[in-house]
Amino acid sequence: MRSFRAKIWIVLFALAGGFAGAYILQQVSPQKTQLISAGQAPVRLANYNLSTPENAIDFTTAAEMSIHAVVHVKTVVRQEVPLFNDPWGFWGGKQLNQERIQQGSGSGVIITDNGYIVTNNHVVDGAEQVEVTLNDNRTFRAKVVAADPSTDIALLKVDEKNLPFIMYGNSDDLKIGQWVLAVGNPFNLTSTVTAGIVSAKARNIGILPGNYKIESYIQTDAAVNPGNSGGALVNTRGELVGINAAIASNTGSYTGYSFAIPVNLVKKVIADMIEFGTVQRAFLGTTLREIDSELATEKNLKEIKGVYVNDIVKGGAAEEAGIAKGDVILKVDDVPVNSTPMLQEQIAKHRPGDKVTITALHDGKEKIYNATLENKDGNTNVVRNAPDKVNESVSMFGATFSEVSSTEKDKLGIEGGAKITKLSNGKLSGAGIREGFIITLVDKKPVYSVEDVMNALKDKKGGTLIEGVYPNGMKAYYGFGI
Repeated sequence: MRSFRAKIWIVLFALAGGFAGAYILQQVSPQKTQLISAGQAPVRLANYNLSTPENAIDFTTAAEMSIHAVVHVKTVVRQEVPLFNDPWGFWGGKQLNQERIQQGSGSGVIITDNGYIVTNNHVVDGAEQVEVTLNDNRTFRAKVVAADPSTDIALLKVDEKNLPFIMYGNSDDLKIGQWVLAVGNPFNLTSTVTAGIVSAKARNIGILPGNYKIESYIQTDAAVNPGNSGGALVNTRGELVGINAAIASNTGSYTGYSFAIPVNLVKKVIADMIEFGTVQRAFLGTTLREIDSELATEKNLKEIKGVYVNDIVKGGAAEEAGIAKGDVILKVDDVPVNSTPMLQEQIAKHRPGDKVTITALHDGKEKIYNATLENKDGNTNVVRNAPDKVNESVSMFGATFSEVSSTEKDKLGIEGGAKITKLSNGKLSGAGIREGFIITLVDKKPVYSVEDVMNALKDKKGGTLIEGVYPNGMKAYYGFGI
């Protein structure tokens, strides 16, 4: 009996101790006890809080501001393609050709309400007919006002007013990692918008022909495909910061990176075309070299920074300003330059006669130079040629010229030239030249455009030697007196 009572007292004391311990633990740490007893983590309702800043991820405003100013460009190009050769002379030993009509497609950006449109030169290169379609499906025939292969920019004009247009941004202000939109017409899918970030700036991809090319592309990962060329690259405010021009691809379609011409360069080229009918190209007169570890060690440079002046053009703008071989250019005006494309882009935004401030290291010390830029002929004159008057100054030779298409350049293995599209009585026909001949050299000096031929022949006196190639690949040269 005593043993039974002892067991009951033990049980009662145990229960009392347990309740007392639980009470004390609850008073000391009530929250911890509650979490343990609940057996689960805290949860939240899955509603979207409207106070979250929408503009951090929303591109609708930028798309709405730009999509109506981007047009669909359609072109018609006539080409003569070889039908067969006549090696046995049945038809006089000639190559027989047939005409092929090829249609092309790209994009363009309306930059004024009275119908000026910017696109790529390669979109309209060699086009006999250009048509643009607006986002509201209105269609207009467009005129090619001017084109510049060295920057891959062309200017179109349609006869219409009160058109939607896009505002210029500032491509110098773009930062790596900044959001941008690509607007265009890939694969004839009109008014397509894609998004990406700025992956790099001042990228040289070696895609343009000629000795005077400017390649300083904005690289992005916004999806760009065939048909996007000439379309808009805009920032999140809907401002134009570039003209889409190329993609890096092994397939011909988008595989990760696209490239756009900076709008600050586009603005200058378009302004030249509207005012003068041709681009006013300025030169500093230097031969440049990228700075790497090897060059820094060789030249005892303290930093891998800036662009090294490898040589100076005698009598050029740099020499006249006092810039010396071995200097390291750090800035053009207030814009830092750390590569040749960056420096070329900044110089290309100016015209001959413009003054620029060059910040450079001279003998290890920072120095400021004031340079007056010149044209390729070594003076500050501007060329004033309306596009429809380019051939007037060479009319005495009885020829009408056109630029050489990219297709013909690739086929013939030439970098440029001027193609004779029409011949009448004059010096050239008298020398035996036939229509279709592409002039590549005048007096042993290379020519890359109609403008180059015009400059080489104007005010020319005495004997002249012209060399070039026919569309069938036959090379020829002709000499005559002026």
